[in-house]
Amino acid sequence: MGSEGPKAITIHVTGFKKFLGVSENPTEKIANGLKSYVEKRGLPSGLCLGSCSVLDTAGEGAKSKLYEVLESSVVSGDKNNNGTVVWLHLGVNSGATKFAIERQAVNEAHFRCPDELGWQPQRLPIVVEDGGISKAKETSCSTESIFELLKKKGFEVVQSDDAGRFVCNYVYYHSLRFAEQKGHKSLFVHVPLFSKIDEDTQMQFVASLLEAIAATC
Repeated sequence: MGSEGPKAITIHVTGFKKFLGVSENPTEKIANGLKSYVEKRGLPSGLCLGSCSVLDTAGEGAKSKLYEVLESSVVSGDKNNNGTVVWLHLGVNSGATKFAIERQAVNEAHFRCPDELGWQPQRLPIVVEDGGISKAKETSCSTESIFELLKKKGFEVVQSDDAGRFVCNYVYYHSLRFAEQKGHKSLFVHVPLFSKIDEDTQMQFVASLLEAIAATC
């Protein structure tokens, strides 16, 4: 075993820009600052932080941009096609006081308010050919193991089966679908506002989350 060396894993991260009711999205700041943060902290052998992108908080109108970001990992991954590729999507839950590891996404877009491009679907399937709005896709990441590792480090974290029906769930569903097709993995994690859990703790959490994903994939 020892002669094989650590498994190669690349984790790409996305956050979101502002949206109605959230003028400063913590995940935008986390995604923008993560590379320099982990450079100082260091990462376990075999773990590489890939792209860190910030997405518009929009559904259908931003879908082509989302797929550009996802497809970029396939192009850049050709050099290291033996390794595991994971997409980690971060979104904010403004009412939360804990981090939430989302186990699944549902094929339903039901926006309580318009997204940043003015789209407000009501009970629409995200991908029509996948069937009705009750269809769900689960992550292939080991959410239980990730949860336990983060809890041991003292973080306030829960597991969730409901990523909402807004843009977070919309992006997660498309990402899980893309991951299935490409042999990648995808995980969505909701974070609270910085007023609930401060920025430094959230950066520590996300760095620990990267390590937990790498240790369990």
